[in-house]
Amino acid sequence: MTDPRSAAFARLRQLASRPDGKRITKLFAADPARAARFTATMDDLVLDFSKSSIDGAALDALFDLAHTAGLDDFRQRMFAGEMVNPTEHRAAMHMALRAPADAGLRAQLAGKPDDASAMAAAERIRMRAFVDAVHAGTKTGATGARFTHVLTIGIGGSDLGPLVATEGLTLGRADAPMQARFLSNVDGHAFQHATFGLDPARTLVLVASKTFTTLETVTNAHAARAWIAGALGEAAVPHHFVALSTNLPAVAAFGVIPEHTFGFRDWVGGRYSLWSPVGLVIALAAGWDKFQAMLDGAWSMDRHFRDAPLRQNLPVLLALVGIWHVNALGCDTHCVLAYDDRLRRLPAHLQQVEMESNGKRVTLAGTETGWDTCPILFGEPGTNAQHSFIQLVHQGTRTIPVDFILAANPDHDRPDAHRALAANAFAQAEALMVGKSEAAIRAEMAAKGASQADIDAMAPHRVAPGERPSNTILFDRLDAFSLGRLIALYEHKVAVQGCLWGIDSFDQWGVELGKVLANGILPELTPGAAQGAHDSSTNGLIARFKALRRES
Repeated sequence: MTDPRSAAFARLRQLASRPDGKRITKLFAADPARAARFTATMDDLVLDFSKSSIDGAALDALFDLAHTAGLDDFRQRMFAGEMVNPTEHRAAMHMALRAPADAGLRAQLAGKPDDASAMAAAERIRMRAFVDAVHAGTKTGATGARFTHVLTIGIGGSDLGPLVATEGLTLGRADAPMQARFLSNVDGHAFQHATFGLDPARTLVLVASKTFTTLETVTNAHAARAWIAGALGEAAVPHHFVALSTNLPAVAAFGVIPEHTFGFRDWVGGRYSLWSPVGLVIALAAGWDKFQAMLDGAWSMDRHFRDAPLRQNLPVLLALVGIWHVNALGCDTHCVLAYDDRLRRLPAHLQQVEMESNGKRVTLAGTETGWDTCPILFGEPGTNAQHSFIQLVHQGTRTIPVDFILAANPDHDRPDAHRALAANAFAQAEALMVGKSEAAIRAEMAAKGASQADIDAMAPHRVAPGERPSNTILFDRLDAFSLGRLIALYEHKVAVQGCLWGIDSFDQWGVELGKVLANGILPELTPGAAQGAHDSSTNGLIARFKALRRES
């Protein structure tokens, strides 16, 4: 049976193939009110998607796709705690982590509703008591010294989300209650860097792993345990370690006491876990009030996504623009440029949120999609990117849509610098759209007295074709509330796109395969171990690795 989405995607391609179907400048020329008509707002948050080739007919076709895919029903099922992650038999109820205790969000677990918002709120009470005790100095290290640093050990969602939030709220701030460091890479050099200059007596270590079995995290956790025990003695371990996990037996065996153990349910995916106890580092480093404000900002976006009509719904609109770029225009990449250095790790977090969620080729029905899904996402802070890969975005052979993210008001006292930052953001978006023609370049060079030979030689190299799409996301200022709202905006955008592509946005079986194989290869790397049944390349590389280590 043919998936009805196929006809909807074909309609999008047909609209994009119209004469001038990719010309953005002509849409502005034909409609003086275009910017207003293709801009949506939520309080101070502005989404301007007018610099895309979407017109009224294309937008109607995108909403027809949303109707065909059952987006309204998907929203209702998601917030009702139903099993929207069928391959793992789970709900996706991370919204409950930032909801008030009485929000009534329930996750359906084996037919028994779990009061998700009440459960999350109860764990937040424990988290706050712990944070307050650490900040007050009533909870100290083994020697009685106050904690000044917090080292978080995790990987993937247990690292990237907390990292971008912590940096967003503490970078460059002298009033941060604690200094945070993050350790994710199992490379021993990363451990050396993460612990360099730290005083074990004043360091609190958080181990973030739902299962407490993730190879990289457990390896680093044991290294940190040896570091603490080596400096302070074995008895110091319970004072210095906190576990953010649901595997209580493994946590206890490691030496973490129940009062230092914080858990969460299976309806929290790793890439959505910064709102859970995994985000404890955010509260320790930035303060509880900022952590709560971040939750409040995300909850405001949750309610907007749940309640706002689709045509005024920011996550839905952002998702539909992405669908247009991927499925109508054939764009296979997407760039995120945050014009705020505190958001320098936001693209890395969104890489996981988007590509781990929607990097799928099989529909919920178990068949190949027949259409493209998630684009490759990359990004850097503006203006740094303007002096690296933005050349490719302007003049390369591929069309790469861009999200420009900017706060109107900074938290520093250099207004001229912020105006320059904003001018660059707006100019880049405009330049991508309008470009610069060869005729204009030739006229400009001639007016400056260039010879005809120089004009002929140089003009083609300076052409910027333009008609390259972008979104601009603008808001008042980057604070805890707006940061939570921004991250939740992208979370829901990803869920919407998964619904429209007909895939499960909440599993990650491709990640699991690599974990299983790594666990099988690890014992083979020990001296004297027998070689496993691998392909000739893998067997050869293992043998060469052991030979170079002189451990064959």
